[in-house]
Formats: sequence, C-alpha cells, structure tokens
Amino acid sequence: MRPISHGPAPEDPGPVTVLSGTSSDSHTWNLVFLQLLLEEAGHRVVNLGPCVPDDLLIDRVREHRPRLLVVSSVNGHGYEDGLRAVTALRAAPGTDGVTAVIGGKLGVDGVLDRDRVDALATAGFDAVFADGDTDAFRVYLGGFVLEAAS
Repeated sequence: MRPISHGPAPEDPGPVTVLSGTSSDSHTWNLVFLQLLLEEAGHRVVNLGPCVPDDLLIDRVREHRPRLLVVSSVNGHGYEDGLRAVTALRAAPGTDGVTAVIGGKLGVDGVLDRDRVDALATAGFDAVFADGDTDAFRVYLGGFVLEAAS
C-alpha cells in the first residue's frame, strides 16, 4: 500500500550516477573527492564505497538504473578489477544502457599503456581516465550533462 501524500509530489530529482570502488581497492578518499566533483557537476550520486564485489555492483546498477556508472581505483589494480567488472556488467541482464567509465591509478607500472586502455574500452567502458586525469573527466562530465539535458 502506498503512503498518503499530503502535498505536491516532489520533483523528479533526475537520473542518478552510481560511483564505486573496485573489488580490491579499499581506498575511500578518491570516492569522496569524486562524489563532490560529480555533485558539483549536477549529478545525484549513489556512492557504493570501496571493495565493491562485481555482483553487488551489478545489483546496484539494476536497482538504481543510473545514467552513469563511475568506477575508481587508486591501488593500481584497476585494470584487472575493472576489466572483470565491466565484462560481467555488460553480460548481465537488466544493465543495458548505462554509460560506464573508469579512472584512477589503473596499473601498478605507472602510466597505463594504450593497449590496456583499448582493452578496457573494448570490454565495455565508454571512457577510460587513466592516471587520475580529472581535467579530462571534468570535460567529459560537461558534455555528458549537456547530452542528458537535450
């Protein structure tokens, strides 16, 4: 049974952005920073936190039906974790249509080479922001918000 409403219905707050760490990354400062950056850009954020198993990530994408999924890693294992997570996400029923991006420190050897960036994109990420390129991410968000408004 639905609760009785005592006033006008709240305005639709718009689509949500899901923010997540990878399954092996226990860092939180990157997620706090990204949540603030996303909110500043006008996104309503659901922050799943660190050490998010792939099945939980998929369940939350199904639950929230986000317009954007942002995956962040700073422990250097983002490439492996992200590749596995996005492959599972793209294969899972009920997750189609979500734009997925990944960024941060994605490799333990320094700058992620072009082949690995391409592998992440081929596996299903719509954009890859290696080495914490927040300037490129901000530019991407500007275009993303404009697309969502049109």
